[in-house]
Amino acid sequence: RRNLVRYMLGMADFYFPIIEQVLDEHGLPIELKYLAVVESALNPVALSRVGACGLWQFMLPTGKIYGLEINSLVDDRRDPVKATHAACRYFKDMYAIYGDWNLVLASYNCGPGNVNKAIRRSGGKTDFWEIFPYLPKETRSYVPLFIAANYIMNYYCDHNICPMETNIPASTDTVQVNKNLHFEQIADICGVNIDQIKSLNPQYKKNIIPGDSKSYTLRLPQSHISIFIDQQDTI
Repeated sequence: RRNLVRYMLGMADFYFPIIEQVLDEHGLPIELKYLAVVESALNPVALSRVGACGLWQFMLPTGKIYGLEINSLVDDRRDPVKATHAACRYFKDMYAIYGDWNLVLASYNCGPGNVNKAIRRSGGKTDFWEIFPYLPKETRSYVPLFIAANYIMNYYCDHNICPMETNIPASTDTVQVNKNLHFEQIADICGVNIDQIKSLNPQYKKNIIPGDSKSYTLRLPQSHISIFIDQQDTI
């Protein structure tokens, strides 16, 4: 799936620095960023057949347990920063139980209940490869997939794979919005392409920031932040 790898490498330039910063804040291994490759192929609006959503593929109940806002206008599972914070809280909870990163990854895929069952059936073993036969089929391939993602995102050059060019700008910044705002209003006055606004702010489902209820974050290309601030009243 070389084209998919090219796409992921292109997106990694934008998403990996965001994810790495959050992992570092939580004191977690930076390599956990490759889990987002396995989960969503670095597509923040990815939706699975069972309803898991975002870079980290949170199901709705789990997302809410970990503090994500999900309603008809906003879905924080699609917000790279907030969803990564939620994933980090999950990783820490699971590491507190298992003390082993492979088991943390397995529990991320099939839930701690299935991992606990596999541990019991193996006679109390706590090593991923020893409980391997007792895990659900999909989870057995999950840790190897993580290892493969880790490999290909580092050694793509050896396989003549080049990152795809994307429309995401090299540098971006954020502003807080305290009023209802439509993406078209921002695009018209700031001169930013509406598709670019959408790709930078995937958490807003209807292209509306519902800022009248509370403060929300808007991400724009660095070059347009000052225009937005200058033109805020007009917008």
